[in-house]
Formats: sequence, structure tokens, C-alpha cells
Amino acid sequence: MISTTNPHANRKPRNISDAEWEVRVQLAAAYRMAAKFQLTDLIYTHISVRVPGRHDQFLINPHGWFFDEITASSLVKIDVDGRPVDDERFEVNAAGFTIHSALHQSRQDVECVVHLHTSAGMAVAALQCGLLPLNQISMQFYNRVNYHDYEGISLDLDERSRIVQSMGEAHYLILRNHGLLTTGRSVAEAFTRMFYLNRACEIQQQTLSMGQPYVLPSPEVCEHAAKQHDDYAYLDTVHLDREWTALLRLIDRDNSDYRC
Repeated sequence: MISTTNPHANRKPRNISDAEWEVRVQLAAAYRMAAKFQLTDLIYTHISVRVPGRHDQFLINPHGWFFDEITASSLVKIDVDGRPVDDERFEVNAAGFTIHSALHQSRQDVECVVHLHTSAGMAVAALQCGLLPLNQISMQFYNRVNYHDYEGISLDLDERSRIVQSMGEAHYLILRNHGLLTTGRSVAEAFTRMFYLNRACEIQQQTLSMGQPYVLPSPEVCEHAAKQHDDYAYLDTVHLDREWTALLRLIDRDNSDYRC
């Protein structure tokens, strides 16, 4: 059993492979980073990752834990129907299952899904204009963010097909009146995408609050900047490795018990 009163007392169970354990450590690190950067919504929102070698199982946080409590061993393994896999410890968030299982089932290129309710993300999600190309950070998302209309709390499983349709082949989804979602080929990629998507929303919120006219580059310039980022991100992963390694060093300074 996993200790819910002392989550840091846990260690690697014998029935978990080395590959799965490494993914668990990466996912637990992402939860700690979300807490450190104040991207959390108390015990709500979720980050999930596919179990290595499986297309029908993924890992997600136990419902009721703060993100800064999450450890590798506390993550819950469930299947695409929401059933625990060799894991009867506690429940996962129902809305989290709906959103994350939709993408894990439909997108084989998606290893990790990040869904957060940040203040800036929810603010931009409420704007008819959505995310604007106001600065160099937001340029990377130009014509690369899709939108999903609000249907209420994501408890109805039939919404999954509409989430998938809204997402298409994109890696960024703004759920209107709700929050932000990113995907990636790894935990590192999905999390850093979310970090910068949220940062773009923060800058937009600050810019529009100034009440002054703003400047938007031409569509041609915006697309050029976005394409530059695409090429950089997909042809050269060295920068992502460096960035993620630096982030791991950052949270290790606080505490490395997420690795337990």
C-alpha cells in the first residue's frame, strides 16, 4: 500500500519495470514543477503519461493530493476505460479521465497530456479572440492552437469524441471558459509546451490590461516566426534536453523526494 499520510515514504514496487519507473519519475517531476511555478488548482487538473510499451494504459495523479506531494510511486496506473491496473489504492479525478483518455486513445503520437486551470489560461480561454500573436513567445502558437467549446464539467464520456475532433493533429488546445491543454512525445515536451503557452497567456493578459493600442505583426511574419520555432523544436531536441535537465536541477534543489 502507498502511504497517503506520508507520501515521501514510498519506494519503487517490485512489479514496476525500469522503463515505467523512469516515466513515473519524469511525470512526478512535472507535477512538482507545476507546483513550483504556481500552475496548480488545489487538487484539481492533471498530467498523464502513457505506460511505456502500452497503448491502453496511462499514469495519472491520485485524486486528493497536492501536486507538491506527488511521487513516482504514488501515481496511479489506469486503462482507457478508467479502471485501475493492479492498483486499488484510491480514485482518480473523473473529469481528468475523460479528457486524458480521449487523447491517449486517439493519438498514438501523444505520450503525455498536460491539462491546467491557470488564471491567465482561463482568462484567455474566455476571450472571443483567443490567443493573440502579441510577442515572440506567443508567435510559436500562431495558427497552431485549436479550441474546444465549453460543455460543462468534463464528466460525460461522449465528450471525448468532440475533444478529439477539436484537437485534430494539433499539440495545443484551449478549452473555452475552462483552461489549457498540451500534448507531447515526452513529459518534457508536453510540460515545456504548457509552460510557454501559459506564459503567452500571462503576457496577453498583462498587455490587454494596459488599455493601450497594441501592435500585431503581419500574418506572414507571424507564420515565419512559428515555422522557425517548428523547425527548431522538431529538428533539434538538444535544447529540450538541456531545458528539462535544468528544470530537474531546479526542483532537486528544493527536494528530490519526487523520485521515490
